[in-house]
Amino acid sequence: MAVIIKGRNTVVSPAVKAYVEKKIDKVTRQFKAVGDITAVLKVENGNHIAEITVPAKGILLRAQESTKDMYSSIDLVVEKIERQVHKYKTKLMKRKYSNFRDISAEAVPAAEPSPAAAEPEEEFRIIRNKSFTMNPMTPEEAILQMNLLNHDFFVFFDPDFGGVSVVYRRKDGNYGLLEPKME
Repeated sequence: MAVIIKGRNTVVSPAVKAYVEKKIDKVTRQFKAVGDITAVLKVENGNHIAEITVPAKGILLRAQESTKDMYSSIDLVVEKIERQVHKYKTKLMKRKYSNFRDISAEAVPAAEPSPAAAEPEEEFRIIRNKSFTMNPMTPEEAILQMNLLNHDFFVFFDPDFGGVSVVYRRKDGNYGLLEPKME
């Protein structure tokens, strides 16, 4: 495990670097295997922003905080990561020691196809291309990961389905599961 500390619009001093490494060490003790941790420290409009990404086995923890002081931002972002770790471990324990209800295909309503509203002469531009590794996981684990990242959807490989699936948060607070089928 390596801690990669980057500075944007600021120079990261050795004291700040040591402080970040000391704080992150507390978080990494919670996991057996942790990948390379990335900490991005930046200054924008007088705000000191700290963003930390922790890739642990099977999950990705990410948090960002902004204050007027870099040390305060680092403290707050590490607290946020620790809360995510606690939430993740609590949910794992609940699942392990209780009867967890499986999400069945019947309980998930099918997505309605949307009509194509794009005009033929309109040109689409891809402004960002992102690649990521997918670990096999169940829909329940994908929902947990989606909630940890605070996203509205999550793409994952479902070994039971045998392909790529998507879980998403519905407006009514429930979750949906998309399992594509080829024709």
